Amino acid sequence: MVDKLAALAPLTPPGNLTEQVMARLSADIGSGRLKSGARLPTEQALTSALGVSRTVVREAVAALRADGLVVTRRGSGAYVADPAAGPFRITAPRAAALGDILDVMELRRAVEIEAAALAAERANRRQIAAIRTAWHAIDGALRRGEGAVAEDFAFHRTIAEATGNRQFPRFLAFLGSHVIPRQSVRLSLDTPAERRAYLERIQHEHARIVTGISGHDPAEARRAMRDHLTRSLGSYRKLMGESKNGRR
Repeated sequence: MVDKLAALAPLTPPGNLTEQVMARLSADIGSGRLKSGARLPTEQALTSALGVSRTVVREAVAALRADGLVVTRRGSGAYVADPAAGPFRITAPRAAALGDILDVMELRRAVEIEAAALAAERANRRQIAAIRTAWHAIDGALRRGEGAVAEDFAFHRTIAEATGNRQFPRFLAFLGSHVIPRQSVRLSLDTPAERRAYLERIQHEHARIVTGISGHDPAEARRAMRDHLTRSLGSYRKLMGESKNGRR
């Protein structure tokens, strides 16, 4: 464990610290420094070595877990996953590659709107309960002050599973957790209060999706998902415009 941490150094403050921790651990996994089956350094060790908060470490590990790079074992910790078991996925977009993010979001919109409608038509009580549980898990992450990236991804995945068509969840697994753009790029939100308000707005949009699906109303579920993804897409299109105009 000491040898593993010897290569780690505190991260620089600018940018998305969660993304930086993910990139550092991903690089160690990809290079073989952290081999398949190896236990990741403890949360406390990573916090100390990288100079970041526990929340940043938890979000990074949660996102790596959602992306299939690590697995967690209750009471034991996080371990490097078997690479042969991981799904193919779109590579994580670079922070500056907003065009890549927009492409993925347009692809998501084309698929997930219909997935929501199918879930409203077909979901059974167990699947609706799973969607609600995933939705409430986002609330829990927000109360802890976290970005809820892994929980958001899980919410969309449970909707895909409720379609009854196994290709929908397989498609999201192919995309990976990077379908949640705030993991890779920060919007123009200057204060914690603004970021909190943004995440709460997203959660209200999720609530409308849950209502449509649980009410077995395909038209409303379709509209709710379209509005949700279209608003997000608009936010990142605005960010791209600001970047091109040199305001970022």
